[in-house]
Amino acid sequence: MKKELLISLMLLPLLSSAQQTRAETKPFVLGSIVTLYSAELSEQRTLNIYLPAGYSPDSAATYPVIYLLDGSVDEDFIHVVGLVQYANFPWVNTMPKSIVVGIANVDRRRDFTFPTSIDADKKDFPTTGGSEKFIAFLEKELQPFINRTYKTNASRTLIGQSLGGLLATEILYKKPQLFNQYIIVSPSLWWDKESLLALKPGLSVPGFQQKTKVYIAVGKEGAVMENDAKNLYRKLKAIKSKEIQVSFEFFSKEDHASIMHQAVYNAFIKLNKAWR
Repeated sequence: MKKELLISLMLLPLLSSAQQTRAETKPFVLGSIVTLYSAELSEQRTLNIYLPAGYSPDSAATYPVIYLLDGSVDEDFIHVVGLVQYANFPWVNTMPKSIVVGIANVDRRRDFTFPTSIDADKKDFPTTGGSEKFIAFLEKELQPFINRTYKTNASRTLIGQSLGGLLATEILYKKPQLFNQYIIVSPSLWWDKESLLALKPGLSVPGFQQKTKVYIAVGKEGAVMENDAKNLYRKLKAIKSKEIQVSFEFFSKEDHASIMHQAVYNAFIKLNKAWR
């Protein structure tokens, strides 16, 4: 009996320790995944949605919306949301609380490019040239869906890098009213022998009155990429309108792979300078 009691007493600390270190696992939720059927694209599209702290469908508060190309979970969604959340901390407070809509890719070469006249590109990338349909999806389906589903205001930002930057530039040139803030990083303006840069930007059309802010960035990415980004900046800067604000940054220590994170954070600061 004494031996049994001694063993029990010896086990008590172990049992107590086991109880104290028992862990409970819960999912870490960053946002929600929404599937939306697109009649324009004839396919299901996946959206990753981040709602800011304090968001409530019952509140009168409304929020800007940031539309993120390459918005898959394994692409840019998580780290861009992290930048937004960080910028919203009260002790940082560099931009308003915002909704982020990450548009997951199905075929980015198809969706982000307009038809090319280059035979080699047609052969190597046969699905390219579908940007018109994708832009129609953004305009006629995605933006209306987001506006009727969430508490949005009139501020709409588009973020695109590389081919996504090409698409963002195409929208800026052809349908600038779709967004009032553009973050264009390392745009692939070389596409189709730089034909997009030869067009007249829609921002320069007489009577265009929408306040529009554009941020352009490029790193050490070769003469073609760097010169095209600078030419885009010069063309937009030449538009004489008090409604248009254009800024440019060259990141000498970043390349095509590393520029995105720093450029987007800098863009948030520059585009929201008046808000601060």
